[in-house]
Amino acid sequence: MTCVHPGRLHPDHETRTSMLDKRKGLTMIRRYALSSLLLLGTSTFGACEKEETKPAVAPAAPAAPAAPAPAAAPVDDKGPIKVGILHSLSGTMAISETSLKDVALMTIEEINEAGGVLGRKLEPVVVDPASNWPLFAEKARDLIQNQHVAVTFGCWTSVSRKSVLPVFEELNGLLFYPVQYEGEESSWNVFYTGAAPNQQAIPAVEYLMSKKGGAAKRWVLLGTDYVYPRTTNKILRYFLHAKGVADDDIMEKYTPFGHSDYQTIVADVKKFAAGKRTAVVSTINGDSNVPFYKELGNQGIKATDIPVVAFSVGEEELRGVDTKPLVGQLAAWNYFESIDNPTNKAFIDKWMAYVKKNNLPGGDKRVTNDPMEATYIGIHMWAQAVDQAHTTNVDAVRQAVGYQHFKAPSGFDITMDAENHHLHKPVFIGEVKADGQFRVVWKTDGPIKAEAWSPYIPDDKGKIANWLYPWACGNCTEAKYK
Repeated sequence: MTCVHPGRLHPDHETRTSMLDKRKGLTMIRRYALSSLLLLGTSTFGACEKEETKPAVAPAAPAAPAAPAPAAAPVDDKGPIKVGILHSLSGTMAISETSLKDVALMTIEEINEAGGVLGRKLEPVVVDPASNWPLFAEKARDLIQNQHVAVTFGCWTSVSRKSVLPVFEELNGLLFYPVQYEGEESSWNVFYTGAAPNQQAIPAVEYLMSKKGGAAKRWVLLGTDYVYPRTTNKILRYFLHAKGVADDDIMEKYTPFGHSDYQTIVADVKKFAAGKRTAVVSTINGDSNVPFYKELGNQGIKATDIPVVAFSVGEEELRGVDTKPLVGQLAAWNYFESIDNPTNKAFIDKWMAYVKKNNLPGGDKRVTNDPMEATYIGIHMWAQAVDQAHTTNVDAVRQAVGYQHFKAPSGFDITMDAENHHLHKPVFIGEVKADGQFRVVWKTDGPIKAEAWSPYIPDDKGKIANWLYPWACGNCTEAKYK
């Protein structure tokens, strides 16, 4: 096993990364390194309780951990570094995930043109799990065991992430997950570059409750029938209760993946909205968004009548919809293409040049969106961490990913939280414009820390996600090492 001394994890790489405050940084890194050494004796690191496939067993003494799990890094330290791209390129999720594959390849090309990582080129290994959740797990296992990738960037839906999670934990692989999700998880083997509920869902509902957002009193929670919408809506129901909203003023409905007939549901929403100011919170995923938004237009629902805030609809999904009837409808994200700053302009220009050079479908109508930015950030952070750790060894790189900084297209300096493996992210709420872009109507002052466990769910009370010593866990109520 390749070991990295904690004091060497953040050398001066001026061209690739921001430096930490030395006294605070080295202290925190040593805590993370010690946590890593204590945890190497387990083959499953997802959590201390229910999120773990196997509970971690504390060693008899911190100085004597058990044998480490096999590292996923390739043995060859001279050839290209293989990296996995695990996104659906067919099936119901292809509408959203194809662009993440494309931007991942663009980012890898960008890094290679700048000299690669450790002086080696990155070699993408692209697979298509075809919106088939068990196939995600099979493809993940193949990437780690047979392709020997050093890291995987992938998944969109939480059901796909839940499918691959046991594989990454069993084989000690590393996954960067780039999409907003329901929280209630923190894995030793995953870095979450999308939003947790307090970085998207909660601020969006607070906005709709405000005078500026329309002061909604009645709520429709509408989603695709799987773990992300159901868990997010569970959190939102508890949140609404805490704000004095009764169950009679909450309507909750789910449709299967690929659902296309929203006529009855939209009519039910109109009926439910009669008499009270109502807002719809949409966690519909995939290509079902197209018929849903078309039906809103067909039934004449305008944002001034019933505002809809979406958590899985961005610029890419709106490319296939006549957006004129949807003007004023909302989405909550951590990035919009319309954000005006030099970093975002450079990101968009780079993307459009890549689209043109590779003759990608859609041509000059292609757009950027939030999960694309999250993918871009995650790949760069991993590359920075490898450079700093001087190895692709998973255990060493994992130590170095915490505290990485990256100047993001959102305009903010984004940090990876070493405690819970989530990014600190800004929140933006945007209104749909006639051209399919968004006008930002509300935003946070800066990035906010993710909450892996919701403070609104009673069963989550006291739960901690902190991979630093002495906690060393993703789901516990007391420190593992005392």
